[in-house]
Amino acid sequence: MVVAPDSFKGSLTAKEVAESLARGLRRVWPDARIELLPLSDGGDGWVASMVSAAGGSFVDVSVRGPLDDEVEARYGIIDVEGVTTAVIEMATASGLSLISEDRRDPRRTTTYGTGELIREALDRGARRLLVGIGGSATNDGGAGMASALGARFTDASGDELASGGGALAALDRVDLSDLDDRLADAEIVVASDVDNPLLGDDGASAVYGPQKGAGPDAVRELDEALCRFADVVENTVGREIRERPGAGAAGGLGFGMMAFCEATLQSGVELALDTLGADGVLDGAALVLTAEGRLDPQTLSGKVPVGVARRAKGYGIPVVAVGGAVEAMEESTLQRFRDEGIVVIFSSVEGAASAEDLMDPDGTRRRLERAGERVARLVDIGGRL
Repeated sequence: MVVAPDSFKGSLTAKEVAESLARGLRRVWPDARIELLPLSDGGDGWVASMVSAAGGSFVDVSVRGPLDDEVEARYGIIDVEGVTTAVIEMATASGLSLISEDRRDPRRTTTYGTGELIREALDRGARRLLVGIGGSATNDGGAGMASALGARFTDASGDELASGGGALAALDRVDLSDLDDRLADAEIVVASDVDNPLLGDDGASAVYGPQKGAGPDAVRELDEALCRFADVVENTVGREIRERPGAGAAGGLGFGMMAFCEATLQSGVELALDTLGADGVLDGAALVLTAEGRLDPQTLSGKVPVGVARRAKGYGIPVVAVGGAVEAMEESTLQRFRDEGIVVIFSSVEGAASAEDLMDPDGTRRRLERAGERVARLVDIGGRL
């Protein structure tokens, strides 16, 4: 069987979740062949899960953080069919978790550090880059990222713009003459399950700005600034990008990655499954066990359990999902899970548990082991029936 979970954010990595579930399964099936396939959808844990699953290495580097201060970021190097591949998680350089709540302001935050990670990976010989863009603190359309790679953004006086999404309102010219020419020879794939356009009511500023610290006035300011940015950038690169699905991801970083890096956007879990050779692992499996920290209706929006179930369904393999917490859902929602291939949902929590209990790593391991054991015992019962 295959154990293919996401991480339990703030508690266990995807690899640790997989190992815990497998220990529980082996209490009932000591001789079972169990394949571990820890996954991520491009958000928290993207680098850790991909490097762990592929047997790669981590690279730590100092970069410019979202408020121009220095932060320690990490990316991974893996080998994919002989191609040196970098796995980058923008949140480690430009993420919301790097800023205290009282300092969050997407008019000022920058993706410059993400661009530094890309440049560093190119320096190390990576010619394929898998960039997860969940958890951003930014709304600069990827201008900071592109600046780190050699692009220049200037106002009408020829002065370079300040960092952040607010400064884009003064953009007059984009100069790409010094843009890192190695980008043209690299394959860059962005892992994102967000399909928002860049602008408007469904765009980057309106939908995601408030969670990054933007009030109503700041949201309007940022949307207008991104509109100006899109006008100048699209005129420079000769392509219309703002309406493409995912252009609004990570405060418009999706737009910037497509505009300046010729990146393609792909479902994070689908990209992980393809990169890690999941088809070869799933083929012939009898059961798949997946998990994430919270199972709720949002899980149906392409998160790891549903992405795994969709892939397993193609092989006719039933999928069981375990949640660290499971929201009470209407029958119609549960039917949607079944339609995707998840035949049953379990909670790893037995009885009442505080938020502190749920975040405790040791407690989470124990609960997942028991959940794996319960799954195996119930499967055994079904076999006897």
